[in-house]
Amino acid sequence: QVQLVESGGGLVQAGGSLRLSCAASGRAFSGYYMGWFRQAPGKEREFVARIWSIGDTQYTDSVKGRFAISRDSAKNTVYLQMNSLKPEDSAVYYCAADTIPFGSRRKPDYWGQGTQVTVSS
Repeated sequence: QVQLVESGGGLVQAGGSLRLSCAASGRAFSGYYMGWFRQAPGKEREFVARIWSIGDTQYTDSVKGRFAISRDSAKNTVYLQMNSLKPEDSAVYYCAADTIPFGSRRKPDYWGQGTQVTVSS
């Protein structure tokens, strides 16, 4: 019902920035919560951020103040602006969507393929 394609990952130095994009297709984009998870080798997939609207966003504690999630309904796209990147941010980042809220405990129904983010020391 929803297809998600991420882009914008890459290799950056610690302290640098990246902006991830997720293009969505399918029905009722505006009726879906959108967000991002990440997964490092040997670790479980971790919730990063979620958005419903400008006034309704959530972040995991480790990225608060550094990452910002936004969405452009006209373009069916969600973004993750990542600033002050740290080596521990290195992971595959996955775009996610669902009609109900998700986060650290509830996982969404729809996933993108993932984009690699590597932060060097």
